[in-house]
Amino acid sequence: MARAKVSRKSTAIDMTAMCDVAFLLLTFFILSAKPKTQDPVTADPPASTANFAIPENDFSTITVGQGKAYFNVQGADVRIQTLKQMGDKYKIAFTPDEEKAFANTESFGVPMNVLKQFLNLPSAQKNDYKQPGIPVDTTANNELSDWVHEARIADKYLHNTTLQIAIKGDSREEYPTIHKIISSLQKQKVNKFSLITTLKSK
Repeated sequence: MARAKVSRKSTAIDMTAMCDVAFLLLTFFILSAKPKTQDPVTADPPASTANFAIPENDFSTITVGQGKAYFNVQGADVRIQTLKQMGDKYKIAFTPDEEKAFANTESFGVPMNVLKQFLNLPSAQKNDYKQPGIPVDTTANNELSDWVHEARIADKYLHNTTLQIAIKGDSREEYPTIHKIISSLQKQKVNKFSLITTLKSK
């Protein structure tokens, strides 16, 4: 028996309604979109974090913890020169042995009136000594500001470069202490410094 052949007809779809919907949506998005305003000045915002190794020279760290401030400047030559300048400023004469001991001190937090006693302590007692912190009173006695100022001068004199400064604060530290540190830097027109945050592992 012969198979009946079904004639094929071309299908036609009316796209009028679809085009109307597309144009309606396009018109809606154009009218409701907010145009991008042009900034008055081109600003390239810095990254929230930056990873870099702490240099061995021309770098200073201010450590803040429990309301106390501690100071450190990299480079034995800069430390000795800074100590000499601070001695001249506060009328304190340091011996060569005390200068050598200070050159080997990474970070310290004692006032100037007890610094000689601290430097003459044996190594074992020096490690156990509870340092009271460097005075950082912005209205009266601000020895930390003097240390930063003299360290900047010493680094410029010895290495002819600008000393980089970083603040490393405890996560539980209250704002007033950090505010004193930043105010001390700003009084010297040091408005660019680093903030050391969490040390992430690889």
